[in-house]
Amino acid sequence: MTEQSKQEGPDKDFLATFARGLEVIKSFDAQTPAMTLTEVAKKNDLSRATARRFMLTLQKLGYVSSDGKQFRLTARVLDLGYSYLSTLDFGGVITRYMEEVTHKLGESCSASVLDGPNIVYIARIPVRGLMPINLQVGAKLPAFATSMGRVLMAAMSDERLEEYLAQVEFVQLTPYTLTTVDALRQEVHKVRTQGYAINDQQLELGLRSVAVPVYDRHRNIRFALNVSSHVSKVSPERLVSEFVPLLEEAAARMTAALP
Repeated sequence: MTEQSKQEGPDKDFLATFARGLEVIKSFDAQTPAMTLTEVAKKNDLSRATARRFMLTLQKLGYVSSDGKQFRLTARVLDLGYSYLSTLDFGGVITRYMEEVTHKLGESCSASVLDGPNIVYIARIPVRGLMPINLQVGAKLPAFATSMGRVLMAAMSDERLEEYLAQVEFVQLTPYTLTTVDALRQEVHKVRTQGYAINDQQLELGLRSVAVPVYDRHRNIRFALNVSSHVSKVSPERLVSEFVPLLEEAAARMTAALP
């Protein structure tokens, strides 16, 4: 066997069955909150017999329930996400700092991480009446069109950033959305220099937001912190003069609290 064939062979450390099981869990979503075995098999490109084994295993573990025909996820699935959130202490210290930001500014404060092409909300302190998008914990938005996404991209190495930008699928969400690699790259480099990102109606008309990075004590980026407001309430200049210092102060306190 040549060295090349060894490299192209299967990864002995990769558990394909475990990976498929996770994909089966993720296949339950807002469009398909409940599925029959046939539907699970079709959506995950599995045989019906294999889908049955997956679902019965997940049922015995308590991650799905069944009425005899359809399967649904149970609240136990939340344990998987809670294990991650507990490492960041979002139930205590971090959330308290976010609440302080919301109280001082009267605007929603959120935290997110990157998941492929999207940001995923891992915490949110909302105020009413800002966006029609349902932004609960676990909600996803396209990273390229968000202030938090750009902050997270700015923390990447140049090589990693180029790999990431090459995979972005641009969509014109508003007349202001950046829709080219060159424009997004330039914006990310600007964020690196200034230390924060401002998004002015590029995700949603009427929405302005600003985000800063939150690092751990070893200077590894852990998540992005953001505040959103309506264009009628806050100018870009006020975002810089008032919102950025408060977010940076909160981020510094979070860094001190992170392991």
